[in-house]
Amino acid sequence: MSGREVVALSVGGVRFVTRPCTLLQFPESRLARMLGGDDPEFKLVNGEFFVDRDGALFSYIMDFLRTLQVSLPPDFSDFQRLRREAEFYELYPLAELLGKEHLLKPRLEILEVRFFLQEMQAFFRIFGSCSSTVETLAEQITVLTGQLPGQGWSSPFPSQKPLIPLPLERPSHHDMVFQCGTDCSAGDRFVARYVSIKPDNRMLINGTNVLGLLIDTLLKDGFHLISTRTVSSDEKVECYSFERTQRPASLSIAANQHPESSGMVQARKSRVQKGK
Repeated sequence: MSGREVVALSVGGVRFVTRPCTLLQFPESRLARMLGGDDPEFKLVNGEFFVDRDGALFSYIMDFLRTLQVSLPPDFSDFQRLRREAEFYELYPLAELLGKEHLLKPRLEILEVRFFLQEMQAFFRIFGSCSSTVETLAEQITVLTGQLPGQGWSSPFPSQKPLIPLPLERPSHHDMVFQCGTDCSAGDRFVARYVSIKPDNRMLINGTNVLGLLIDTLLKDGFHLISTRTVSSDEKVECYSFERTQRPASLSIAANQHPESSGMVQARKSRVQKGK
């Protein structure tokens, strides 16, 4: 049977067509034994293997056999049922991955932007529940500084002198602080701070414009604005709260888990049975 170019299966009335090598990914599994005719659970009817199991869940098992990864849609919830199907087919590496349910479920991500205007300066502080998102955003934001002769907030363009990049303040892995605008230095000199947010290449000095670009960037990255409020009425600190749903991660089996040895299979089978 393994000499065929393709193999057809009817699982719970759902038809699947695949190559024998896909079903042989794990030689100790029941699907591999099916091809050799060594498992009476699988009946050969009119040239197709009939399996009285859940056909919808079997599509995820086929995807795992083809990619050696578990990648589930955000609204998937049948983890226990899918794990039982994996155990039925004796695909224990898949059953172990499905045991990491917390990694496969979508997660809600929260991000907060605080904005404060003071004379000709604007101050920003960004908090995020996911440190990698904050890190990515920090890589997109650039602050540059330079001196302007007698020009203030109203100057929309940087001077001809080279601007000096400033590092963002990172109080922790989950937040960042920066500012823009102009500050009187000495005499008629102003220190100006511009902000650029990739992929936009503009250098903005007006705090309201920077806030608008920042919000637009977050919305394009899949965040939703869920609330706005004033945190401090005295200082007029505005707070903008965003959230988005992170797609579940794709989990892969370790290289030493495939192909499986009999000892590895028996050890995993024992652990799975104990966990029932």
